[in-house]
Amino acid sequence: MAELQLGVIEARFADMIWEREPVTSSELVKLAAEAFTWKRTTTHTVLKRLCDKGLFENNKGTVTSLISRPKFYSMQSRKFVEDAFDGSLPAFIAAFTNNRRLTPEEADRIRKMIDEAEDEERGESS
Repeated sequence: MAELQLGVIEARFADMIWEREPVTSSELVKLAAEAFTWKRTTTHTVLKRLCDKGLFENNKGTVTSLISRPKFYSMQSRKFVEDAFDGSLPAFIAAFTNNRRLTPEEADRIRKMIDEAEDEERGESS
């Protein structure tokens, strides 16, 4: 799949769709007019751009996602780690926790995620 990059406004518009899907394009025109003061044509242009990127589908005026919000943001996070830290998750965590202590709850949650990832790697299920 091609790299999906969204600008700030595109991301806010995509979030609007994910929060309401399935949603009609006419409802999106109303929502975007209120949220962004967009005209109908602007809404349709941005919607078409997001559909062309493979994020959403507009089928007879009903808009649904082809990629879920969690999957999209997971892809963006992985891309960020790849670009900024040469794909090194330990380097990302080191940078993220620099000058900041993890709470015991955060540390426990990270340990659990690591354990689950290792179990998946070994083909075990919880």
